[in-house]
Amino acid sequence: MYEKTFSVGTFSYFCIRKAGFMIDKRDIEKPVAEEFGIFRERFTEALHSDVTTIRKAIETVYHSNGKHIRPLLVLLTARACGDVTPDSIHAAVFLELLHTASLLHDDVVDDTRQRRGLPSINALFDNRVAVLVGDFILSEALVRAAQTEQMQIVSIIASLSRQMAEGEIKQLENAKEQILKENDYLIAIEKKTSMLLSACTEIGAITAKATSEIQCRCREFGRLLGYCFQIRDDIFDYFDDPTVGKPSGNDIREGKVTLPLLYALESTDESTKVPYLDMLRKRDFSPENIATLIGFAKEHGGVEYAMSRMVYYKEKATNIICSLPHNEARDSLLLLADYVIERKK
Repeated sequence: MYEKTFSVGTFSYFCIRKAGFMIDKRDIEKPVAEEFGIFRERFTEALHSDVTTIRKAIETVYHSNGKHIRPLLVLLTARACGDVTPDSIHAAVFLELLHTASLLHDDVVDDTRQRRGLPSINALFDNRVAVLVGDFILSEALVRAAQTEQMQIVSIIASLSRQMAEGEIKQLENAKEQILKENDYLIAIEKKTSMLLSACTEIGAITAKATSEIQCRCREFGRLLGYCFQIRDDIFDYFDDPTVGKPSGNDIREGKVTLPLLYALESTDESTKVPYLDMLRKRDFSPENIATLIGFAKEHGGVEYAMSRMVYYKEKATNIICSLPHNEARDSLLLLADYVIERKK
């Protein structure tokens, strides 16, 4: 489908995918490698504090450092739409700060004791420190967003912070009230995950001075990619893999019913699903019951269905990116979409 759009002599999306190679994230980063290095330096600087407890907690953030997908999205989108500007790098920093702050707060809400296979800040210190360090990082993100002096960007960030909070609360409501509908699940993940990726791609386009139409396309690409990202994360929960950094069944243990289990419950007759619904209603999440619920979801096609929806959203996302003018950064965005659904952690 994309063969005719790729230039000769580049390690392009088409070559990589046709050859069946595993995606190396370094290949994705190539069009913005220099700017990505600058981002890393600025991000480290942004987390500096003279307060001892904050500094020690921040060291934990460094050691559990993630893949930096969000800043990479900002930079690649900017280059795909024109060029990376100082504001693009600035945006990459404050959006990753916002994401990092949200993770610290999420760990407190979910009582998560591990983050990417390492003890979380609330586990190493306590909830008070985790919340306050999260607030420190969030405030730094907001200050840096304001320094762009672009009201469009500031408005997006203000709205994003609200949407992410609403998404987390919506997910808590779904768990508490046993709301077991796919549409409610999608509403929650759009707010808590998709809106952040959507902001990354939209702001990337804005900093490259793209047209309003291109900004809109990029925003939608990020939104769809966010669905893919969250569904992939939710699928991880049905498999015990130490590389993911959390035990299987963690979402179920927290009362979260994600897409694989949702589909299994919705597609099964009433009499068959009664005992599984009973476990959820009673919040009886013993190791044996968690294993039973995971097995039920797998046996009734829940994981396969979630994967099919993830691929569906990925294809819609890549169709949008293919409508942009061809360049190396656009190829990398296509690779990144594949990387999101094929990643192992």
